[in-house]
Amino acid sequence: MNRRNFILSAASVGIGTGYAHGFPFLLEGASDAAKTRAHPSADQLAWQDLELGMFVHFAPNTWQDLESDDLSTPLSRINPRDLDTDQWARTAVALGARYLVFVAKHQGGFCMWQTKTTEYSIRNTPWKSGRGDVLAEVAASCKRHGLKLGVYVCPRDDHFGAKTGGVCATPEMQARYDTMYRQQLTEVLGNYGPMVEVWFDGSTRTPVSDLLARYQPHSMVFQGSAATIRWVGNEDGYAPYPCWNGIDAEEAKTGTATSLNSDPSGAVWMPNEVDVSIRRPDWFWSTKNESKVLNVDQLLSIYYRSVGRGAQLLLNIPADRSGLLPAKDTEAATQLGAEIWRRFQDPVAETAGSGSSLLLSGKPAMPIDTMVLAEDLRFGERVRSYRLEGYKGGSWTLLGSGSAIGHKRIQPIASAVYDKVRLTITESVGRPHLRSMVAFHTGQEPPTAWDAPAQLWAANLVGRWESHTFHLDLTSQIKAAAQYRLRFIPLAGTVKGLNNLSLRLHGVDEPDLLKRSPAHVDELVLDITGVAETVAISGTVVGAERGSVTLQKL
Repeated sequence: MNRRNFILSAASVGIGTGYAHGFPFLLEGASDAAKTRAHPSADQLAWQDLELGMFVHFAPNTWQDLESDDLSTPLSRINPRDLDTDQWARTAVALGARYLVFVAKHQGGFCMWQTKTTEYSIRNTPWKSGRGDVLAEVAASCKRHGLKLGVYVCPRDDHFGAKTGGVCATPEMQARYDTMYRQQLTEVLGNYGPMVEVWFDGSTRTPVSDLLARYQPHSMVFQGSAATIRWVGNEDGYAPYPCWNGIDAEEAKTGTATSLNSDPSGAVWMPNEVDVSIRRPDWFWSTKNESKVLNVDQLLSIYYRSVGRGAQLLLNIPADRSGLLPAKDTEAATQLGAEIWRRFQDPVAETAGSGSSLLLSGKPAMPIDTMVLAEDLRFGERVRSYRLEGYKGGSWTLLGSGSAIGHKRIQPIASAVYDKVRLTITESVGRPHLRSMVAFHTGQEPPTAWDAPAQLWAANLVGRWESHTFHLDLTSQIKAAAQYRLRFIPLAGTVKGLNNLSLRLHGVDEPDLLKRSPAHVDELVLDITGVAETVAISGTVVGAERGSVTLQKL
């Protein structure tokens, strides 16, 4: 078994290895599927099973020691003589990644393939006398090493003059850029084989849905109007917990939703991807950032708080000016892959089933320190809360509890010898279905921050609440007369209501402009009929003790 096939467990466990394991419960409960609003497509299910991918950033920035291309590098200097995409692919396999996303065009506009659309590309460099195609070499290496290929083609293009999302200053510029960008996408999506993921970082003003449908109908799409997956909302490597897969249909249409927009009752399935660089926070190699390479303990913390919270992890390892991934980076990635393999390749016991209770009883006296749970997501995400108990010495002991299980929940427990472990689903929507319940003895302490909350910094975050109480100054966020939606997203547990509400405009109470959402107890609607000098809202949250608040203009 090679390492990209082991993620968290052996294939027989059914984790990250597809759904064709013949579990007897898989055909049960179809009649109540409508109770769960959001359901994944087959392509989304397959993508979530990949769990771990590798990002590679490589652009003129690499020659500038900058994160953003300032367009200063003469193309004659870009000559990565030792470029070896097989080395990239071998590193991905050692990491345990199942796919590789290559940055074929970053925001500066430089194209790493033989494009006909711009002179700002690899064909105008000395590398391979102008006949080289980095994207083609990446695609070939992925095929040789059994990796799926993904691509990042930035809508922003500083060389052309297109800003974030590919937005141009005039209609004439916009029309020219739309034509050019669509041609670039046609080249990339149509000439390099099947792609598992396409990145439109910052969304895209240019229409692209028809091109995706024509050339890459099975690809996951990151941001933009055709998005099928979401950015987690930070670049630190951590997903929040819970990290629900569902999202409101209107928020899904924005193309820029994050995990802060998660809604377990949402109608659209849109899983979260956690992107982080091994040289955090830098995405590109530079002569100054080798000291930023994360060590294996830091990477394990990221793994437990991303994959272990049901999200996808995309770990960036940048190439240097020679075209190789640096030794320190590849060593850290290899160590992470080896440690995940060591911890999770040999289950103590495993089971699967449906209903509100599941019992794991392998051989007596099982040494266990970690439980890994996974729902059968073909039925949607049904579990809302659960508890784990261990049986030893003639009695049951609480081992842990949580809310979301989703694609995966890694839950360390007190290390001990147990005769059996019981999972009780204390709240669910419809009949819950567990794809797997697996016990491990890793022999190691979990990362110290494995259960710490993630601090999200997505653009629509406007505040947080603590001790059930919130006081939010929204003045700087509300710039136009419109309706706005406030959502209260718990760090743990659920929001069961919002009480003692007060909306003040210009320092005056305006209760008539504050409405409760008829569909969601964790939402409020503000009717702002005119721009106010000050906008403030306060109240209390019933249920969850603390969490984050987002604001969206309707």
